[in-house]
Amino acid sequence: MTATRRLAAILAADVAGYSRLMGADEEGTLAALKAIRRELGDPKVKEHRGRIVKTTGDGLLIEFASVVDAVRCAVEVQRAMAERNADVPPDRRIELRMGINLGDIIKDGRDIWRRGQCRGTARGLGRTRRNLR
Repeated sequence: MTATRRLAAILAADVAGYSRLMGADEEGTLAALKAIRRELGDPKVKEHRGRIVKTTGDGLLIEFASVVDAVRCAVEVQRAMAERNADVPPDRRIELRMGINLGDIIKDGRDIWRRGQCRGTARGLGRTRRNLR
């Protein structure tokens, strides 16, 4: 299969404190992560025309044709996570770190390759309502 190059926005996300959460309550953490993905993550990715390229336990790589769609998806997920976490004790909260990179990717089958690291973060967006207006 021939590899193709194109411009894309890549959203990288993972769970802050994943090892600590799993150490404290493996089954509960796994159930919560699956619920977040099913109820929030997958629908938001679809709504914003993204495609999940890879999953890595607590992490995801998501491809978007538009950086605007990637940012909107990240902000909406962070807002929803802030609401989900409002009544959860701080040591039990699932908080997502997110970064978005816009640049050339090489698509090889269903996989992608990109150069460099994701820049910027949307992690704090869910915590400060002032940033979301």
